[in-house]
Amino acid sequence: MTGEVKTLLIAAGSVGLIHTLLGPDHYVPFIVMSWARKWSTVKTGIITVLCAMGHIGSSVVLGLVGVSLGLAVESLTGVESLRGRIVAWLFIAFGLAYLIWGLRRVHRSHPHQHTHPHVTGQEHDHVHLHTHFGEHTHVHDIESRKSLTPWILFTIFVFGPCEPLIPLLMYPAAKGSVFDLIAVTAVFGIVTTAAMLGTVFLGRAGVSFLPVRKVQHYSHALAGATILLCGLAIEFLGL
Repeated sequence: MTGEVKTLLIAAGSVGLIHTLLGPDHYVPFIVMSWARKWSTVKTGIITVLCAMGHIGSSVVLGLVGVSLGLAVESLTGVESLRGRIVAWLFIAFGLAYLIWGLRRVHRSHPHQHTHPHVTGQEHDHVHLHTHFGEHTHVHDIESRKSLTPWILFTIFVFGPCEPLIPLLMYPAAKGSVFDLIAVTAVFGIVTTAAMLGTVFLGRAGVSFLPVRKVQHYSHALAGATILLCGLAIEFLGL
């Protein structure tokens, strides 16, 4: 292994770690959805890893196509930039939709009174508390939303580009052997996935220590608002 390849491997690990930590979209959505959906540790980990694989794999495929066809790195950088815009608006759309659904859920679960006058001439009307959530919500509707959420996140992350992977790592590694290209890409992918898992689990543990019981009723709305803010930060702040 040459010194240049060793340098690329170190760079791949460093870039993968920094790229993940500086991008809140790599871990914040999983933290808030795990809290709102009450996902287990195992389920949270599996969903995070699958999304990481989709996120990295799509850029790897694009990079391999570029390397094999001899495309200029500038053209692939432009494609990655476009993918970044797409994923930002996907986060915005998903966050906004989930926020609205969460607010509707809060409204539907808020108890209110129904008064039933008696035709039998009783002195007092009958009053009972009533909610529109639970009584009028079908179980299969709730389950379908639960099953769709991980797939929506996976789809968004497939569109999400790994901006530094192609120009900084894959193209320089491709000047050597196929093994060099595979090794550099693998190190980037492993470090990125590990960093995503680590930040998600740390964030999930941190949320459990916060006094969130008072706002648990609004967990879905807050999760949607957080994902919406992530999308806005990507689009307008370049995170």
